[in-house]
Amino acid sequence: MKKTILALAVSLFCFNASAQYRVMSNINEPSDGESWGLENFTNNIGVGYQLNNEMMLGVQKNGDDYDLVARYSIDDMIYMSAQVPAENSTDNITLGIGTSIRVWNELYVEPNYTRKNDDNSFNIGLSYKL
Repeated sequence: MKKTILALAVSLFCFNASAQYRVMSNINEPSDGESWGLENFTNNIGVGYQLNNEMMLGVQKNGDDYDLVARYSIDDMIYMSAQVPAENSTDNITLGIGTSIRVWNELYVEPNYTRKNDDNSFNIGLSYKL
């Protein structure tokens, strides 16, 4: 029993030690007549867990709700993404493609193009690898 607990503890430590976490957010342009504020950067903030070099899974804030986020890296700089809400998930999936441009150390600027239902949008995001 002690060996099983020790093996479990060591494997969980190694699993966590090799993990890459990423904090990400999209920048929202303020509405007409409003000024830039902190909420323009934090309305869509999220955290992702890098499973391997290609896949990342995470949770991202979407207004008052939280959505599941998946990202697949096609290349070092290009990725495909999917954002699935917790409720009505089949009706409101957001699919996208984007690029990650390293600005400084582990800080990235991420221009991306997304499509939700019949709405298309071009977004600018920020992310930081921990």
